[in-house]
Amino acid sequence: MTLAELDRALRQLRLSGMAVALEARLRQAQAERLAPLDLVAALVTDELVRRQDRLLERRRTHARFRDPGKTLDTFDFDFNKKMDRARVFELATGRFIAAHEDALFLGPPGTGKSHLAQAIGHAAIQQGYRVRYTEAHGLLDELAEASIDGTRREKMTELATVPLLIIDDLGMRKLPATAAEDLLELVMRRYERTSTLLTSNRPVDDWGKLLGDTAAVAALLDRLLHHGHVLKCGPRSWRMRHHTLPTEGVTQ
Repeated sequence: MTLAELDRALRQLRLSGMAVALEARLRQAQAERLAPLDLVAALVTDELVRRQDRLLERRRTHARFRDPGKTLDTFDFDFNKKMDRARVFELATGRFIAAHEDALFLGPPGTGKSHLAQAIGHAAIQQGYRVRYTEAHGLLDELAEASIDGTRREKMTELATVPLLIIDDLGMRKLPATAAEDLLELVMRRYERTSTLLTSNRPVDDWGKLLGDTAAVAALLDRLLHHGHVLKCGPRSWRMRHHTLPTEGVTQ
C-alpha cells in the first residue's frame, strides 16, 4: 500500500488525525529509529488530540459566545484591584458546575462581568462541560418565538439541561412583561440540577422593578442565591479608562 493509499484508507476510517500526521511521523520514525510500537503510539496520540480539539471547537461553537476571545488570559485584573480574583479562579475550576451551584456577577457597565462570564464558560468547556451563552433579552426572545411556533417545551428542555447556562446583561434592555415568569420557570427547572451564571448591571434590590413582578423575582433570587456565588465587579469602567466624565455645575 502506498502512502497515498494509506492516507485515503485512514480518512475512510475517519482517522484524519493519523492521516494528517502520517508522513511526518514516518520521517520521525526513520530519523529516530522508532520501534513500531512507538510509531503506532504516536499516531494514536495524534488522533486522540485531533478528536479532542474538534470536540472543544464544536462545544465553543455551540456555546455561541458573543466575544469568543474573552478568556481569563485576556482579562485585566489590575484595573479594578478590589476584584475577588480568588473567587473568579475558583469558579474557573468548574467545581461549582459539578456541585450544581449558581453564580451572579453584579456591577456597573464596563466592569468586566461579560468578559469574566464568557471566560469561565471557556474554562468549563476545557473541562468537558457543555455551555450555552445568551444575552437576557435574546433568551426571552427565543422563548417568545418558541411559544408562537409551538416548540416552547422543547426549547425550555434544551435550556434547562445544558450544564452551564450563562445569561448575560440582565437590565441592559427593556424586557417583556413575561420576563420574570419565564426566567423563574427556567431557573426552577435548573435549580440543583445544573448551573446558571447570570450577570446584571442592576443591584438585586432593583430586580422587582426591572422585571415587574416582585413575588416572582423573590422566588428567582431565592433559588439563585441558595447555592450562589456572588461576584461584585467594579467600580471603574474599563472602557472609560481614558475618559474623564464632565462634572455637573462646573464652569470654566
